[in-house]
Amino acid sequence: MNISNGVEVVFFDLFFTLIIPRYNEFRNENDVLGITKEEWEKYAEDESLYLERATGKEMNPQKIIESIVGKIGMKVSENQVNEILELRENRFKKALIDIDSKVLNTLLEIKKIGKKLCLISNADIIDVMYWNESSLSNLFDERIFSYEVGCLKPQSEIYEIALKKMNTTPYKCIFIGDGGSNELEGAKKLGMKTILTDYLLENDREDYNSIRKFADYYIKDFNEIIDIVRNSSKTKNN
Repeated sequence: MNISNGVEVVFFDLFFTLIIPRYNEFRNENDVLGITKEEWEKYAEDESLYLERATGKEMNPQKIIESIVGKIGMKVSENQVNEILELRENRFKKALIDIDSKVLNTLLEIKKIGKKLCLISNADIIDVMYWNESSLSNLFDERIFSYEVGCLKPQSEIYEIALKKMNTTPYKCIFIGDGGSNELEGAKKLGMKTILTDYLLENDREDYNSIRKFADYYIKDFNEIIDIVRNSSKTKNN
């Protein structure tokens, strides 16, 4: 499949597409509370709590942690809250600093082709606290974080904000992501071409079939993006 009229902007998701905030082998947020990572994730990703912080309604890092702990129903000290926050900040910082070399090289090649890069990420203030220290920040022309704009993927508003910032139209764009938060569906509904990537994901996906139907391309090797974008410069007749 060739993309007609040429692509001007390549939009990327952040988490599980370009980076993964992996837990380390020593001490993580859950260890402070004496629970499993799975239990911590269940409460940390609670839909109502996440919506509150990812749309910028709560931007106080300490209060974000307190709300998660409160959902669990545990009584903790101020020192424990601060330790959890520090561990979480460090985990996301490491993800933003230690970028996979293939991801970096692919982004650099896309820039060399002459395409602009824009990030669209569902994120709270803790998630991207160290964005400016990441080598990714220098490669992207713009970034849209949900907590700053008050809306989330797959809402059309967040894509429209990005399109306006990049001064382009959906038909001249590609959106690339792991498919979480129905992001490919949201991009495709507006008219963007979409690429589903599993490059950073290590496990089989239960939701693969439902996500795949909204992807124009599916890749396992991140380098494949380069050829897709390069071919986007060709017209239908080529």
